[in-house]
Amino acid sequence: MNTDNTFPESHEAEQNGTEEQTGQRTHEAFKKQSDERSWAMLCHLSVLAAAVIPFGHIFGPLIVWLVKRDEFDLVNDQGKESLNFQISLSIYSLILTVVAVVSVLGLAAGDGEGSVLITLIGAGVGLFVIGILALIFVIIASVRSYQGERYRYPLSIRFVS
Repeated sequence: MNTDNTFPESHEAEQNGTEEQTGQRTHEAFKKQSDERSWAMLCHLSVLAAAVIPFGHIFGPLIVWLVKRDEFDLVNDQGKESLNFQISLSIYSLILTVVAVVSVLGLAAGDGEGSVLITLIGAGVGLFVIGILALIFVIIASVRSYQGERYRYPLSIRFVS
């Protein structure tokens, strides 16, 4: 039997039924695989909901994952990946923000005005870099998922497994 994702040869069609029935089964399998890849890609792209919805970067992939995880294995895997990465990024950003606020308060109390500005600029640049890297990784993950690959985000803590 043909194990790759190509159309079956005519002798296989004769063994498994008419060519029309085999073509129909192949079309249905291709459609299901295409749907699976599209939903897996949406697990990653749904983080862009954060642009209009507070915590959309968490709720977007969570909703897609919860709705389609039992239907598609790739969606189950990539939904967890996307969630884990977004939760990890939130924690990293929160840590950077807390460190910056504590540093600024400590420096301001000690009258280190120049150091306060440097700390704020450093934290702002750090958060900007995290955002740009997150966008790049989300785009890469989306493309790879649509190609049917299982993408693993770097520096992602496994909260959901």
